[in-house]
Amino acid sequence: MAGPGGAGGAGDAGDVLSGGSERRCRARLAAGGAGGAAAAAAVLVPLCSVRGRPALLFTLRSRRLAGPHSGDVSFPGGRRDPADGDAVATALRETREELGVAVAATSVWGQLRTLPDRHGMTVAPVVANLGPLEALTLNPNPDEVEEVFTLPLAHLLREENQGYTHFRTASGYGYTLPVFLNGPHKVWGLTAIITELTLELLVPGRYRRKTQVPPRKAPA
Repeated sequence: MAGPGGAGGAGDAGDVLSGGSERRCRARLAAGGAGGAAAAAAVLVPLCSVRGRPALLFTLRSRRLAGPHSGDVSFPGGRRDPADGDAVATALRETREELGVAVAATSVWGQLRTLPDRHGMTVAPVVANLGPLEALTLNPNPDEVEEVFTLPLAHLLREENQGYTHFRTASGYGYTLPVFLNGPHKVWGLTAIITELTLELLVPGRYRRKTQVPPRKAPA
């Protein structure tokens, strides 16, 4: 499994997976009231540790897949199934189907705010702690996942690994989206937005969002 190396140290944000940090994050997510029952899709934001260092786990979607997300860096996830009770159920089912890992509901910390993807589909990001990666047996589905890789939080928090892409629309409105660089693959698009919100949740004193998150759609 790919992932940038580097020595440990104060930059590792090593306490973000501690019990105290988990309680703080769970409380903050619960207070946010994200809900998510109406979201059309959900992704799992997999926290983990690699050799004792906190990290995020990403996937590279298979190029065998049809559709606009083929070959994209992503978190495990997909469209909600009619049998899914909520966004958490969707995220856990998709993770099991894509990575062969059964994540317990008790490992879920909560849900970040629902976001639109570039096609307007609403996506609910569900945060969960998978624990030490060395203790997991991943069995990626080759029809859906081309590669699995991790990025340490220390890597994501370094300014030299943070970039931004500026866009302008036909109406002249400009907006900026984050990009995370210098890993096995560039993290961009909705996955980068969710990564940014996750860092803001985990280390609010060390990471401050510099971009504008797409607004919530008004209820119909």
